[in-house]
Amino acid sequence: MPHMMVFSGRSNRPLAQKIAREIGEPLGKVEIKNFSDGELWAKFSDNIRGSDVFLVQSTNPPAENLIELLILIDAAKRASARKVAAVIPYFGYARQDRKDQPRVSITAKLVANLLATAGADRIITMDLHAPQIQGFFDIPVDHLYSSAVLVKYFRRHRIPRLTVCSPDVGGIKMARAYAKRLEADLVLIDKRRPKQNEAEVMNIIGDVRGRNILIVDDLVDTAGTLCNAVRALKDNGAHDVYAAATHAVLSGSAVERLRTSGLKKIVVTDTLPLSSSLPMVEVESVSKIFAEAIKRTVKYKSISSLFDVDKG
Repeated sequence: MPHMMVFSGRSNRPLAQKIAREIGEPLGKVEIKNFSDGELWAKFSDNIRGSDVFLVQSTNPPAENLIELLILIDAAKRASARKVAAVIPYFGYARQDRKDQPRVSITAKLVANLLATAGADRIITMDLHAPQIQGFFDIPVDHLYSSAVLVKYFRRHRIPRLTVCSPDVGGIKMARAYAKRLEADLVLIDKRRPKQNEAEVMNIIGDVRGRNILIVDDLVDTAGTLCNAVRALKDNGAHDVYAAATHAVLSGSAVERLRTSGLKKIVVTDTLPLSSSLPMVEVESVSKIFAEAIKRTVKYKSISSLFDVDKG
């Protein structure tokens, strides 16, 4: 079996260290630096010739994180790595997955092309904003689910009178999967978005009066959608409102919005490092899921069997 080596870029080194510990291998040594003009430079300090190399790097902003991953992939291929897998806990630009207006880029497809052209042989990622983005790649994609961790969290806490809520129509399949696993009711918020990064709640489909609500989503960015949903649920008689999201992007005024949102608790994963701490935010690690996926990839074992692939 080829030797396996795990390396990390600079976007989320703490998660990469946890993944390496779970695998039982030391995190490989790589030197990355910026020149005075801002250009990136990367060098593998370890010999990787003939090895299966796994590069852990989320591609969240700034764009430097994506460029850094591309440079690492190219360096690994030129250093004669046998296989190079890009382990992308958070796949940036996933929301630009279609032409929703004239003369715009389908940037998710562009990023997929860049990764393959750089030399990636495989992508391992988690909770894509739209699962069909897997089809943008001409190389294998392993799509992991954080629900394996987040559902366990809420099962442990046994919240009474629980109803799962999807904050928009696009998230109904994920919400249905959570409701099924938590044996909870399901409601839907019909949301209309007047412009980018702004959300306006219109209608709640289902009964929330006197219920504890769990809002589930793949990411929290500006937190506008989430906070509007909390207000609408409270206005319709909901009791405590919780949230679960895989990716805590938390850009703009998201932290302040969450602080005053009335949320009881929001549970996120460590696919992205948190830029600030909030008392209602709790972080669950997905390092074990990624570690198991990497080990199974090297041993040519099924990854889909890690999950109940029927997502609702």
